[in-house]
Amino acid sequence: MADEETKKSERDLADRKFYPADQEAAFSDRASPDTPQTRHPAYRLAFRDTDFLLRDELRPVRFQLELLKPEMLLDEAGVGSTLVMYGSARIPPPESVAEAMEGAVKLPEAERRVVENLAKKAKYYGEAYKLAKLASEKSIIEDGKRQFVICSGGGPSIMEAANKGASDAGAESIGLNIVLPHEQAPNSYVTPYLSFQFHYFALRKMHFLLRAKAVAVFPGGFGTFDEFFELLTLIQTGKMKPMPILLFGKDFWNRVVDFEALADEGTINHKDLELFRWCETAEEAWEKIAGFYQLDDYGSPGDEAV
Repeated sequence: MADEETKKSERDLADRKFYPADQEAAFSDRASPDTPQTRHPAYRLAFRDTDFLLRDELRPVRFQLELLKPEMLLDEAGVGSTLVMYGSARIPPPESVAEAMEGAVKLPEAERRVVENLAKKAKYYGEAYKLAKLASEKSIIEDGKRQFVICSGGGPSIMEAANKGASDAGAESIGLNIVLPHEQAPNSYVTPYLSFQFHYFALRKMHFLLRAKAVAVFPGGFGTFDEFFELLTLIQTGKMKPMPILLFGKDFWNRVVDFEALADEGTINHKDLELFRWCETAEEAWEKIAGFYQLDDYGSPGDEAV
């Protein structure tokens, strides 16, 4: 019976003639005798040899793997486009503010002021949550793929709020984590099969934008600045098509970055300041997204801008 099935397979015009890699690996495991030669690392199949794959010379291969793996899995998951949400990993959720303030009472003045400043930004945790929930509830499908799927860095604070908002709307969401020297893990609201881990910041940032149709940027630190300014640069230089960039927290951003001064100094054009739009609420942000993409009732694509 087995011989007949083998012969039928051999005659199948659609069947591949080379064995797939997983079968070849199984053949290797089953057929190799235990000898000094087969035990030596040199004999391992290259794609199963972790020590070999981690060599410096294999960096281009690892770049390709980090590009391909999320791209293939997101495509298989039917993700057409994303709403990316950047922001601090330190801003507390609103329900934690009272406890944080209570704990700050006995701190030195400078440290207490930092806690107070972070507590003031807790409202943006709420707005990130609401925007993610609002976008996820729209359940926009186009060309058979899900649009505006929430995508965050997969960590705590603003990132957690984004994934939580999608989860509470009954929708899946993406988390793009990065390996760091200190302990970190995906927040519990990221959809497990859409939870990715990166070694290279460059590849992680590329995946943030490959499917992005809108980006919401909340107050944050160096990482948020890096992601935000790279996005502005890509659009400013014409390397990327324009999209809605929603900048939350005008008071914060104007305090830490003097955008007008950059334009006055001539290092950017005043028109470049139109690359992003100020927002304070989730509803305002979604209205700008809907207007940009001409979505009827802020839902499905329509003929006229909202």
